[in-house]
Amino acid sequence: MAQSDLKSRLQKALARPGRPSTDFDLNKDLAVPVGRTLRAAGVLIAVSPVAETMFLTMRSAALKHHPGQIAFPGGKQDAGDPTTVDAALREAEEEIGLPREQVEVLGTMPGHETVTGFMMTPVIGLIRGDFTPVPEAGEVAEVFQVPLAHVTDPARFSIQARRWQGQMRHYYTVPLGPYYIWGATGRILRAFADRMQP
Repeated sequence: MAQSDLKSRLQKALARPGRPSTDFDLNKDLAVPVGRTLRAAGVLIAVSPVAETMFLTMRSAALKHHPGQIAFPGGKQDAGDPTTVDAALREAEEEIGLPREQVEVLGTMPGHETVTGFMMTPVIGLIRGDFTPVPEAGEVAEVFQVPLAHVTDPARFSIQARRWQGQMRHYYTVPLGPYYIWGATGRILRAFADRMQP
């Protein structure tokens, strides 16, 4: 697929109507905390038009929160970030060494609420030119590429469950080789796959 064709597909996907998603989508029995305050965060769906892949990370096993899990580059919006887009770009630069000026931001998807109290804004961006990731040793154990064809095919997703805080929690997963992609990352990718359908 030519780079212009991929860009056009992504822009069409972003233009489609959508709604915010949540970790509670598949878990109607889980009580949403009353009076909760959600913290703003941005994650980057960093697409390589040359390889037709996106970049994901495996979080360090030494981290206190979500050790070893697969995640998008990104994180919470700090005081110095004017928007969640800025937060996503800053975090991607810190976590995988992707310079923000190398990213053409195409737009954002509706936010995703996590059970951990974040409202994550998925930012879709095309990487300009060659890029070799450099994982930030304190947070990122590995950076790897996922074929777009894999994560934009709804048939590759399944719903699985595990016990969480004494209750069964259901979630989307889209495994790829040794990588078990699930949770908020899996849910955002499922929404992305829906938008990417012709």
